Amino acid sequence: MNPLQLARLIRRTGRVAEPAPPPPSAEGAGQFGPPRELAGSAQVRHVDAGSCNGCEIEVGAAFGPVYDVERYGARLVASPRHADVLLVTGVVTRNMLEPLRRTVAATPRPRVVLAVGDCARDCGAFAGGYGVAGAVGDVVPVDLDVPGCPPEPDAIVAALRRVTGR
Repeated sequence: MNPLQLARLIRRTGRVAEPAPPPPSAEGAGQFGPPRELAGSAQVRHVDAGSCNGCEIEVGAAFGPVYDVERYGARLVASPRHADVLLVTGVVTRNMLEPLRRTVAATPRPRVVLAVGDCARDCGAFAGGYGVAGAVGDVVPVDLDVPGCPPEPDAIVAALRRVTGR
């Protein structure tokens, strides 16, 4: 196929994309209400507090081209000073106890702390471990959590959509 034929085919076909699912509803949201300032877009800082990397793979998939959470306004940033949302994975180990607290303190308000995975929610399989300081909620206040070991990328995308409202 020559370039001219390819250009005609592209022009004739147009843009092909799946329609976005409906926006998140308040049903099942519990007590969480995202800050009004974060409506539309949110900058996300990912913090690995001591996980097995299962959740990191799923977070990577959620921000990858298949699930593409960026189309709903969530974008990864490198610094907590630029973040609106802290996405925390894994149990909080003794070595990550103070760095996690400092990261939360460095994040400007309004902020949302999102605990992703069973380990971040309640220590999961690592409960009672000698190097475990506790779950994320034991160390810092958590606004929203995502269950699963590891959670599906769809669940991570749904949680971030609840934050952005898109």
